[in-house]
Amino acid sequence: MQTQDIITSTQNPKIKALLQLQQKSSLRRKEQLFLVEGRRELMHCLSRGYVMDTVFICPEILKAEAEYDTLLQALPKCHTIQVSSSVYDRIAYRGGTEGVIATIRMKEHGLDTLPKMPEGKAPLYVVLESVEKPGNLGAILRSADAAGVDAVIVCDPLTDLYNPNLIRSSLGGIFSVPTIACTSQECIAYFKAQGIRILTAQLQDSSLYYDTDMTLPTAIVMGTEATGLTNQWREAADAHIRIPMLGILDSLNVSVSAAILMYEAVRQRNEE
Repeated sequence: MQTQDIITSTQNPKIKALLQLQQKSSLRRKEQLFLVEGRRELMHCLSRGYVMDTVFICPEILKAEAEYDTLLQALPKCHTIQVSSSVYDRIAYRGGTEGVIATIRMKEHGLDTLPKMPEGKAPLYVVLESVEKPGNLGAILRSADAAGVDAVIVCDPLTDLYNPNLIRSSLGGIFSVPTIACTSQECIAYFKAQGIRILTAQLQDSSLYYDTDMTLPTAIVMGTEATGLTNQWREAADAHIRIPMLGILDSLNVSVSAAILMYEAVRQRNEE
């Protein structure tokens, strides 16, 4: 790994370019690059086959934690840029990210990248229609990883899959869980062709979620907290399910609802 003199100014063109990449989804799409902060997230990302473009390291932070040599040995060969602690504080999206930020090359996320299921395995998918808040998507990916969900499919997305807040809130779930982006129409057609049951989460005309069989090939479909699901999903559904609400409020955060439904599927499948 080749290094160079330490950058000490936030006006350096490389630092300005990094900040633009962090802040602008349009630039991330154009360059096909995104940012990952922290040793754990970075190593997790690389273990899933992502390719690192450039790594920015802060020796002051890494050496203070006795991790400098270990990290340098673990990272693959790539362009490495050293920065001062003041510059690192400026480019870090969150605090306490351990002195390392890398630009990573994006992967494809179309339906054709869905992993093939082993013979006899009933897939479990979570579908999110028009998810807008990156923090919600990140939290759902984290729960999906814990529940062993086969993929999270984001239909008609309103957020960037490589938004820094999404990566942070998912704790690397965006790397460990196969994540697909496509249109609702494409997704519905795929499920119908593959014989996957569509269960839509909605309050109207629905059954309690624990009374619905989730042991078959299943897709749990969630809408936005504000408007719910569109009619195309309601009409395509094989069953409508709901979580009982016993208080005054009529809805849960979408990431909480998704976690409840995922783990109901896990419970049913473990009882078989």
